[in-house]
Amino acid sequence: MNLFKSISQLRTLLKNIDIEAIGKLSQKVDLNQLMGVVSKMSDEDLGKMLKFMQSGSGKKKAPPVVNGDFYELASTLNPEERAIQQKVREFMENEIKPIANYYWNNAQFPMHIIPLMAKLNICGLTYHGYGCAGRSALLEGFIAMEMARVDSSISTFFGVHSGLAMGSIYLCGSEEQKQQWLPVMQRMEVIGAFGLTEPEVGSGAAGGLTTTCKREGDEWVINGQKKWIGNATFSDITIIWARDLDDNQVKGFIVRKENPGFKAEKMEDKMALRTVQNALITLTDCRVQEADRLQNANSFKDTANVLRMTRAGVAWQAVGCGRGAYELALKYTMERKQFGRPIAGFQLVQDLLVTMLGDLTAMQTMVYRLSQLQDAGDLADEHASLAKVFCTLRMRAIVDHARELFGGNGILLEYDIARFVADAEAIYSYEGTKEINSLIVGRAITGESAFV
Repeated sequence: MNLFKSISQLRTLLKNIDIEAIGKLSQKVDLNQLMGVVSKMSDEDLGKMLKFMQSGSGKKKAPPVVNGDFYELASTLNPEERAIQQKVREFMENEIKPIANYYWNNAQFPMHIIPLMAKLNICGLTYHGYGCAGRSALLEGFIAMEMARVDSSISTFFGVHSGLAMGSIYLCGSEEQKQQWLPVMQRMEVIGAFGLTEPEVGSGAAGGLTTTCKREGDEWVINGQKKWIGNATFSDITIIWARDLDDNQVKGFIVRKENPGFKAEKMEDKMALRTVQNALITLTDCRVQEADRLQNANSFKDTANVLRMTRAGVAWQAVGCGRGAYELALKYTMERKQFGRPIAGFQLVQDLLVTMLGDLTAMQTMVYRLSQLQDAGDLADEHASLAKVFCTLRMRAIVDHARELFGGNGILLEYDIARFVADAEAIYSYEGTKEINSLIVGRAITGESAFV
């Protein structure tokens, strides 16, 4: 067999020869004997030798970049959208990541970040007018993901203010109300909360609200309680949904924190989203002006329009939580050594990482399509509900696998992953439980309602 089958092979080999190294080698071995051995090598063995030489003569290669976007979906954003996404990522990495564990552990909210977040100019991102940017739902989804990738509590704070509170006014408010509230909320000069869930009424809010309202002249009198209301301990306004005693329809109100009869108490001892300031709200003959009733909220169908829009954001948030956990675990396995080598090199570890990445990639492609439907105006309740069900289930599996890869370190807050495991439980439950969202999808695909 010829040593080289072509001139190109010869050039390739010569290009990789280190003359100085050859000189040193000649002092230790018989080069003629060595060339004789090489001349008898098979094409396959020669190819392996060339590949070894081209890889840098066995020098240690840099590990791959940790990146949970395996299918490079972010690359489909246009340059302007990608710049906004990167700006949010930098904010989360530089301003939030260093303080996330401290505020989570102390169940406090970092109020100083609000003016910093306002500079990002991303509140009400998909709304048109009123100081809002009118961007795509797809970009909004990526931003929700970027926030939850670092801290789901901050993502939840933002989603409540920008999505639920601003969205209620944008979809259900009069033109005068939109002009009054949306610009200042977009600049985060006024912070909003959203009061729908009650102590005894969660996913059954469509037909079971116990908070009531009754009109008396130019005022409405509201009585009842709301529970789990994020931001409400410090929000300037809270959107309160109540059942009208006269027509039994659900109506919405912009309730100011100074309104007589409005009281918000911080909920303590949470195991998830501890940075979010959830409140138990008590409304005792709380009087609200007719001018502060959402003029285009006349039934729970209007409330549902807000929830449909924001439920898609929760699915993206689940993707972010899962992605953050996956990337933390992948980085950890590259650095953590056992038996003299990184655990990333063990078969069982790689199998678990690939399982996580498969789930994450499926979640990402699902919410990507979900946002496309939203941008096209084709988003239905069942679309958002299926994404909420699937993504939160897979998120739970990912954070569970991630904690497993951390071993005992996984229960220490300093490694971050414990926070992701805990926060995933809240994301799994809010904006409609798995069971309720499953029934919404089931009704759509069978034509039969299984609600009771």
